Amino acid sequence: MSTAPALRTSQLKAFPKVRRIRFPFGEPDPIPKYFADDNMVLSHTLSILSASFPPGEDSFIRSVRRFSGEITDPALKKRVAGFIGQEAVHGQQHDSLNEKLKQFRYPFVYFFDVRGKAREKAVIRAEKLLPRKAHLAGTAAAEHYTSTLAKRVLSSPDVQELMMKNADQQVANLLHWHAFEELEHKSVAFDVYRTVGGTERLRIAIMFLFYTSTIPLVVLGTLISLAGDPQSWRPIRLLRETRQAFTLILGDGTMRELAQYMRPGFHPDDIDTTELLEKWQQELFGKTGELTQYVK
Repeated sequence: MSTAPALRTSQLKAFPKVRRIRFPFGEPDPIPKYFADDNMVLSHTLSILSASFPPGEDSFIRSVRRFSGEITDPALKKRVAGFIGQEAVHGQQHDSLNEKLKQFRYPFVYFFDVRGKAREKAVIRAEKLLPRKAHLAGTAAAEHYTSTLAKRVLSSPDVQELMMKNADQQVANLLHWHAFEELEHKSVAFDVYRTVGGTERLRIAIMFLFYTSTIPLVVLGTLISLAGDPQSWRPIRLLRETRQAFTLILGDGTMRELAQYMRPGFHPDDIDTTELLEKWQQELFGKTGELTQYVK
């Protein structure tokens, strides 16, 4: 087993904080079907991501817990506890949103609703057959994906204009909070992977699989989701909103930033998000923070 790497300065200053937050989705105004700036394509895409988060977060938690007996560093243990707590609450809040989205017949909201069902048990059995370090490497790679998208959500003026002005407010609140906490714990699974002796070769190989397959799978899922929506039969609207959604999600070098993970020696904290976190800590949870009223 390799020696645990020294914690970065940014990691020593703060640990992921578990916030027991509850959003009143659909209150005071009902959630519209196209909750993302009335953009049909973006709303379908976000419905897929929201639907996939609860089972995904559960899997991430299980991947880290498989190594709980091998983590001896007190600071890393505390960070892992924060990571698990944050991911659990993320899953709960996306579950709440997904229940509201079911009224619009978004197909993947039903497909990923597996908790307590035979499909979830099958997933857990498959995870147990997967080498532990490969499962953890997958979590670390997925966390880089989510933290990269989170950075875009919180730093892009175009995304902020959409969220602040035209998206459903509670959905925007959820995405702001989720993005903020993804940046808070972006390196936890990665550091557990290194601590338990995960190799660079496996880490990079798993990310290569994610990098080459995730976007095509999401595009395919969006096409399937749109196929059952009568509004998608309007080609001009479909093309216009597809272009807008693509630019918002993958603009400003997002793919290049994702690819950095495959550089030997890469660490998530090489991408400095300290100032962004400090800014949004005040925006969301400061004395006049927009989300303080939802923290229980």
